[in-house]
Amino acid sequence: MLKPPQRGYWCECWTEDLTEQWGSALTASFDAYSAPQADRWVAVALRTISPTLDADASDEAWEWLYEGRIETRRALLRAEPCTVSVTHAKTRITWTIRPVLFLPLAHRQAVELPGCTHDFKPLETD
Repeated sequence: MLKPPQRGYWCECWTEDLTEQWGSALTASFDAYSAPQADRWVAVALRTISPTLDADASDEAWEWLYEGRIETRRALLRAEPCTVSVTHAKTRITWTIRPVLFLPLAHRQAVELPGCTHDFKPLETD
């Protein structure tokens, strides 16, 4: 029996070089199944890195932790996407949280795979 889609949140952390020497880079992603779990992922990351941030970025981080987090949680509960950013030196770190539907994968136990699956063999390595 196939499970129905499950509501949740897709969370990502991106870094961006503001000097434009390199573009944005995805540094982490996380699938959360509740609004508290999603904003907690950002909160843990901010608390972890805040001691290494410059003074302005650290202030941005703690401002979100003390005040912005409440608004983020409320927005997530309304199924609205959210973004949290801090800028450290010449790098912007951005966390995004988007409401999503997680689709279950088909369970393949006791199901015959298509014939073509036997055509692909793993490469032998020395």
